[in-house]
Amino acid sequence: MLTQMRIQFFHVCRWLLAASFAAALASAVVYAQAPAPAPKAEPDVLIFADGEKLIGQLESAKGGSLTFKSDMAGEVTVDWSKVQELRTSRPFAVITKSAKIVKRADTGQVPEGKLSMTDQKIVLESAAGPPHTIPVADLAFVVTQPDFDKAVSHEEGLLDDWGGAVTAGLSLVASTQESRTYTGAVTLVRAEPTASWLNPSSRTLIDLSGSYGTLSQPGTAEIKTDILHGDAERDQYFAPRVFGFARVAFDHNFSQDLDLQQSYGGGLGWTVVKSAAAELDLKVAIDYIRQTFALSSSNQSLVGSTFGEIYTRKFAHGIVFNEQISATPAWNNTAAYSATGTAGLALPIHKRFSLAMTSLDTFLNDPPPGFKKNSFQFTTGLTYALR
Repeated sequence: MLTQMRIQFFHVCRWLLAASFAAALASAVVYAQAPAPAPKAEPDVLIFADGEKLIGQLESAKGGSLTFKSDMAGEVTVDWSKVQELRTSRPFAVITKSAKIVKRADTGQVPEGKLSMTDQKIVLESAAGPPHTIPVADLAFVVTQPDFDKAVSHEEGLLDDWGGAVTAGLSLVASTQESRTYTGAVTLVRAEPTASWLNPSSRTLIDLSGSYGTLSQPGTAEIKTDILHGDAERDQYFAPRVFGFARVAFDHNFSQDLDLQQSYGGGLGWTVVKSAAAELDLKVAIDYIRQTFALSSSNQSLVGSTFGEIYTRKFAHGIVFNEQISATPAWNNTAAYSATGTAGLALPIHKRFSLAMTSLDTFLNDPPPGFKKNSFQFTTGLTYALR
């Protein structure tokens, strides 16, 4: 019996040894047939006018400056005028100031190739043709060739390229008086194309916000706050800074006896200021407005114009300031004009989270009797950036 067990054990060991050998042989064959890893790209070299040298990678360039990432110095932005020489090992695309780039445009007007620069002249060398020489003073953007090809061929889907933020706030008081206030907002933005060096073609904006609160005390009637707002806008660009738009907006404000205000309209917009740090848009529109109050005798339909502006400013350390003001005079009832103003500040906390402080001021010149014309709201909350 013992001998038989030894024989079986021997057969098992022999079988395991053979299986191990076969597995090792198969692994060796697969490894031998696997493609070799791609060689690491040669580093780019940046030489300043004073002879100082940086080794790393050229990331991009815009106007009169370039962005270079060095292992030693990190990411630096340098004026082209301070560069004596630049050599890269990767292909780039150079968009000149005279180039008119739109989505899926003929890329023949944009030279591509391995980039070098001396004497304030950029040379692009490509195997497809002779080198291109471009004065630094003529360039608008320099982007990597893969990023350029991806941007001009990108086909956006309905759910693609959305950005924005979600904000939520809460306040609770439990004492002789009990108070609860809930605030929230969702802001969605979709700008096409997403690359900043392409002329804008369209922009979609969606805003939803609300504030609900109650204040109660034994023996007294409950006091309620109920403010809701929603709007959507579609912008279509005719030129890099001129666009037409259509929009719809809905408002409810218990504090002004306003059950529902519906606004439908459209108009023209002009981007007066546009830079990496700030943007200012001016808008004018013609709107149809339907106001429904709890006091039905105050219900009315209005036709008017809206004049507004939207300003966004980015500060150091990721701080963002947003502000917009609009005024709507009604032409069929000149006493029924209205205005709104908002201002918000976002202070980064951690990664995509920020502390948001927002104020909203709504003015109705002709609310029902017993209600104030002005409604002001200030809220704080936690904001999460979607992109």
